[in-house]
Formats: sequence, C-alpha cells, structure tokens
Amino acid sequence: MPGTEVEDLLRRLAPRVLGAVVRRYGHFDAAEEAAQEALLAAATQWPEEGIPDNPLGWLITVASRRLTDLLRAEQARRRREDTVARWTLPGERPAPAADTPPSESDDTLILLFMCCHPALSPASQIALTLRAVGGLTTREIARAFLVPEATMTRRVSRAKQRIKDSGIPFRMPAGAERAGRLGAVLHVLYLIFNEGYASTSGPSLYRSELSAEAIRLARMVHRVLPDDGEVAGLLALMLLTDARRPARTGADGELIPMAEQDRGLWDAGHIVEGVALVTEALPRGVPGPYQLQAAIAAVHDEAPSAEATDWPQITALYELLMRISDNPMVRLNHAVAVSMARGPQVGLDILGDLAADERIAEDHRLHAVRAHLLEMAGDRVAAREAYEEAARRTAGLPQQRYLRSRAARLEDDS
Repeated sequence: MPGTEVEDLLRRLAPRVLGAVVRRYGHFDAAEEAAQEALLAAATQWPEEGIPDNPLGWLITVASRRLTDLLRAEQARRRREDTVARWTLPGERPAPAADTPPSESDDTLILLFMCCHPALSPASQIALTLRAVGGLTTREIARAFLVPEATMTRRVSRAKQRIKDSGIPFRMPAGAERAGRLGAVLHVLYLIFNEGYASTSGPSLYRSELSAEAIRLARMVHRVLPDDGEVAGLLALMLLTDARRPARTGADGELIPMAEQDRGLWDAGHIVEGVALVTEALPRGVPGPYQLQAAIAAVHDEAPSAEATDWPQITALYELLMRISDNPMVRLNHAVAVSMARGPQVGLDILGDLAADERIAEDHRLHAVRAHLLEMAGDRVAAREAYEEAARRTAGLPQQRYLRSRAARLEDDS
C-alpha cells in the first residue's frame, strides 16, 4: 500500500487506538505516547511489510505493550524514589488481543467528551481534543486559536496533566454533565473541519481526511442528540461548506474563489442534506451561531450563480450572528457581505475598525479581503500591495500562489 494510503488509514484509526488504550488502562498522557509510538511503528513497517489483516487490533496490541512498559518504568522509578505509592491501574488489565477491537463509535465519542472535561479550561479542552482526536499539530492548533505556538504547547501539556491528575473514568457523560461539555465538543469539531477545509499550512489547500473526520464525528453527536439545534446546525454547516470542495481547486491545484467556481461540481447530496437539517433546526427556538452560519452557507449554495446570491439576506444573517458572537472572522465576513450588498467603500470602512483587533490584525485573511475590496473600488495599486502583503502572511502554498497571481494580474493590467 502506498505511503499516503497508510497515512490516511493511520489518521482514521488514531483516535480509536487512543480511546481503546485509555479505556483499558487509563493514564491519558501515557496512553497518548504509547499510541503515537504504535502509529510510528506502523508508518515504518506497513509500507514495506503490508497492512495486517486487522490493522486496528495490531495498533492496539503494540500500543498496549508500549504502555505496559511505560507504566512499569514509571512504577520502578517511583519505588526507587520512594515518593508515592505505585500507580494503581483501574480494574483488571486484560491481555491485549489483536482480534477483539473496541467499539468504533463509542470509544471515539467518549474520547471526544473526555477531552472536554470541566477539569480543563474551555481553551484547553479544545486544544487537547484537536491534538488527541483531530491529529492536528500544535502549530495548526495555535493558528486556529490565533495565539503563539509556544503558548499552545504549554496549554496542551497542562491539559494532558490535568486529565492524568483528575482520574476521570473513561465513559460517556450523561444528562447535565454532557450538556455542559457539548459547547466545547462542537467548537472542537468546527475547528477540525476548518483546518481540513482550508489548511493553514502546507502544499494542499485542504486536508479532506480532517474534514471527513469532523463530519463523521458530528454525525455521531447528532445521533446521540438529534433534537439539539446547534448540533444539527454544525453538521449542516459542515455539509453545506464541504459541498463546494470539488470546485475549489483547478487542474493544477490552484485555488478557485467561490464566485468563479463551477457550481455544477458542487455536491448536490450534501446541499440537500444540509439545507434540510438547518431548515428543521431554525424554527425550534432562538438560533445559535452554528445554525446562523449554516443558514448563510445555505443561501450561498442555493444561489444558481454568484451574481444571483442574496447578499442583503447574508448581510442580515451576519448582523444577527455578530450579536451573539464576538469573533473577528465573523466581522470580516460581514464586511465582505456588506461590500457586495452596498459597495466596497462601506466594507473598507468596517475593515479600518477591524484592523485594530489584535486577534486578526496580523492574519492574512484581513489583508486578502482588503485587497479584494480595494480592487472592487478601482484602487489597483493599493490592491496589489495588499495582495502581496496577504501572501507574505500565509503559510499555505495554494493561498500564497493565488494571492500572488492576483497581485501579478493587477500589475500586468496596469
């Protein structure tokens, strides 16, 4: 099996391996280390030796053996130092068996809710879940949170230690406890999806395995909580957004903006399902941020062309969203919608205020939007400079190429 296929398989199996090992032995932090070592061993061996008949069982066995070694070493160290009693493992430790894989859905979903335990701050809940369940690097998580990488490294490390110290059982929370963790769980899935749909770094515009995993997990949560409007709204938002993915890149991998996409390539099944979800969720009560974002996505997806997009309706939806979400990206998207509905200068005025927000002031997306609005306004020189500045600020190669091509086109036409 080619290396890329092995990588895709390992990414899908990683949270299930970690969940199974934590279920059996506890010790979240050590279990993650053991699971990572098992994944590394597979990445090294499988391309040469072939995939085992039961790859999940193979990984769990290797991770379990490694965790046993880690626990024994830790126990020996603690005995030598005579500082604390030896670790007590929860319950009996069954011998690892490659032919008895755990429940796929249960372990992954339990792991997701475990990472969102109230012993952690909301920011740490999200960071740890992105790391343990989503497989994002610390750098990617830091960019998603708009914080320095060193800050995120410390946050993830502290979160692992809190999980270890808390001794929480590996089980699905119920009732009020589950409701209390749900907001963090949804935010986690939202960030995982966004990283998959628009990668913050690397040679590809998207990482379909991440967005697919986020959709899979959102479906699992929706099955558990079918009447929750925000769960339905998030799943709808993912489907309506992912529907456009087939048209987002050209033959050479170049980025194609929504206004220029071939809408015939959009996934009609995702659109129908997403529209149905948000249509059913909205009348249930006061809509939350995911429902409103899904409604915006539905307006885009149902427009037969870019020119036929109902920008006044999208503007109104963003204004509702801003009332309940102090998020600079929402304000940035609102500026775009206002520009399309009322003219670019109105949007540029909004950007002037937004530039003072340190959460987004250094983000390439602010400069890219400014460039687009300046181009709409006819200021080609300033637009070219803004495109070039945006390209310098992004780590994503497709975004860099697109922004530089826009700048070069303005220079060629001047």
